[in-house]
Amino acid sequence: MKKGIHPDNYRLIVIEDLNNGAKFLTRSTATTEGTVKWEDGNEYPLLKVHITSASHPFYTGEERILDIEGRVDKFKARAKAGEASKQKRAQRAQKEAKRQQAKIAKAEAKAENTTTDK
Repeated sequence: MKKGIHPDNYRLIVIEDLNNGAKFLTRSTATTEGTVKWEDGNEYPLLKVHITSASHPFYTGEERILDIEGRVDKFKARAKAGEASKQKRAQRAQKEAKRQQAKIAKAEAKAENTTTDK
């Protein structure tokens, strides 16, 4: 292991999981702003985090979908709108192709009439 690349300012801190309120006393170099009184009566720096092993589905064995902001619904709505737009463009393209074919047929018929009149 290389010397001098690891921090040497480890200290005891309390990590609090904001999902379920679980708290852990561990050693870390993380900077903290608040403090909390621990079970042993001492006061330690407090680091608040959103996910720890106490709330992460991999460690808890729970399978749950976190869709706090409706991301899945937004994605499905965008996909549906995209599909509708794609179908609308395809219909317009078919309609335009029919118009072009009709113009060509009309021009050919007009050309035939002109040559037969002479």
